[in-house]
Amino acid sequence: MDMTHVRDRGLVLLGCGKMGSALLQGWLNGGLPAASVWVLDPEPSDWLRTREGLHLNEDPPADPALVLVAVKPQMMGDALPTLQAMGGGPTVFLSVAAGTPIRTLEAKLGAGTPVIRAMPNTPSAVGRGITALVANDAGAPSLDLADALMSAVGQVVRLEDEAEMDAVTAVSGSGPAYVFHLIETLAAAGEAEGLAPDLALRLAKATVGGAGQLAEESGETPAQLRINVTSPNGTTAAALAVLMNEDDGFPALLKRAVAAAADRARELGA
Repeated sequence: MDMTHVRDRGLVLLGCGKMGSALLQGWLNGGLPAASVWVLDPEPSDWLRTREGLHLNEDPPADPALVLVAVKPQMMGDALPTLQAMGGGPTVFLSVAAGTPIRTLEAKLGAGTPVIRAMPNTPSAVGRGITALVANDAGAPSLDLADALMSAVGQVVRLEDEAEMDAVTAVSGSGPAYVFHLIETLAAAGEAEGLAPDLALRLAKATVGGAGQLAEESGETPAQLRINVTSPNGTTAAALAVLMNEDDGFPALLKRAVAAAADRARELGA
């Protein structure tokens, strides 16, 4: 299946919150006609209401090319029965619902339903996301299509085993929140050293954003980039002596944080 099938047979979004809207925006910008899209959302945003040509809360086609499942995990049980008629056929279900394993979707939609599970993250809203994909046997032939769709909002990786998804969730799915908190705390530390709040925040945001882009675009490893900034016995070395402490620095703290997120992901998917 390719994008031509999506344009011809239609794409249905079940739920269109921040993530669904970010994806839809990317697809529309990439040339997907609004007339090929059906959105089912009980509380559509003003942005959705003003998209000309979009089918908002109208009856979807009987066998669309793809259904994007973008409802919150807590709403999954209520939402999926409305789409059971589309299961077990050629319609591909692409789920971005965190913590919802493929087997849950298969149980609702019927055996043989093509299902692809995706874990994107919120930088997708600015085209800088990264999404992990994994499919059941029926969905595997449509991985290229899912890859193309998710590439509209950033990078895509494919997993060998769905069991990896909990760790992906903990690193890249939840990870932006860790970085946002780093920005908050770095700015607060700057304030504590006497900087004005707006200046401290501007410095922190630009530093984290710029360092992230440098890490992605440079041919050097993050470790080497860190070394490049660190003069012996200088200011950076003094800070890193605190941050790299094995007992209470970043190594121990982030290991505990990611493990806590991964454990919670496993609980949600159980």
